[in-house]
Amino acid sequence: MQYRLYRNIQLDVCMYIQASGRSRQAAQRGGRISMSAKAKSAIKAEKSSGNVFADLGFPHPEQELLKARLTLEIYRIIRKRGLKQTEAGKILGIKQPHVSALMRNRAGSFSVERLMDFLTALGQDVEISVKPARGRQGEVSLVA
Repeated sequence: MQYRLYRNIQLDVCMYIQASGRSRQAAQRGGRISMSAKAKSAIKAEKSSGNVFADLGFPHPEQELLKARLTLEIYRIIRKRGLKQTEAGKILGIKQPHVSALMRNRAGSFSVERLMDFLTALGQDVEISVKPARGRQGEVSLVA
């Protein structure tokens, strides 16, 4: 199955939609997309379990979700302060292209620890809390 991931950073919403099996050419007529042909193909949508990375079968989904949430906090702080990417890079100790990647939620090359270091460089306190799990296995979460 092929899924497309849609993310709205401002609303912190993730959802994935199964791409329809129809080819685009079947819906085109004379170089234009026929709206009636397009409307007939149903789009299947599934509600996320809360971790889109787990739903899509990523390895280490909890870590990926944590990195995404930390990156979102970094994004919000940089935007709120009106920092340019070069200014943010000086504060974070990284080059502008890496800030650009962070601003586009591309934190793959940064560890969770490094992302937490970025938050402290931006004047944020980062607190890690450990407590007994509700189920058999614990989980990782971020409270901002």
